[in-house]
Amino acid sequence: MLEYRRMEEKDLEVFMDIRIGQLREEGATEDIDLKPYLRDYYERHMKDGTFVSWLAVDDGKIVGTSGMSFVEKPPYFSCPSGKIGLLSSMFTAPDHRRMGIAKELLKRVTDDARDYGCGCVQITASDMGVLLYTDFGFKKNGNFMQYNLR
Repeated sequence: MLEYRRMEEKDLEVFMDIRIGQLREEGATEDIDLKPYLRDYYERHMKDGTFVSWLAVDDGKIVGTSGMSFVEKPPYFSCPSGKIGLLSSMFTAPDHRRMGIAKELLKRVTDDARDYGCGCVQITASDMGVLLYTDFGFKKNGNFMQYNLR
C-alpha cells in the first residue's frame, strides 16, 4: 500500500542518498562528499520551515521524493509577494515510475508553496521531468542562466 507523508528527520539519511543518486543519474560528475552540505542545509531549513518534502513510501521503503525550498526576492510583476518556491529532489524509483507518484508529490509540494505565500514555483527540469512539469502547467523560461562562483 502506497503512503504519502511529509519527510521527517529520521528520513534524512535515505533522502540524501536518493538525492545524490538522482544527481548522478542526471549526469553530475563532481567528486566531493556532498552529504555534510546536504545534511546542514536540510536540517537548518526543515527546522525554520523554509524546506518541505513529501515522500511516497511503499511497504516502509521510500520510492518517491520531492522537495520545496522557499526563498524571497524583491517583488516583481508576476510575483508581487517576492516569495518563490524552488522545486528540487523530484524522484521516483524506476520500478514505481508511470504510476502517478511524481504528479501526486508535485501537487503536495506546490500546495505547500501556495500555503507559504509563494507567487510562483521554479525548477531546472531534467529531460525526463519536462513532460511532467509541462502537463502540470509549468512554462519554460528560456532566459534562465547561471554563473558559477567557484
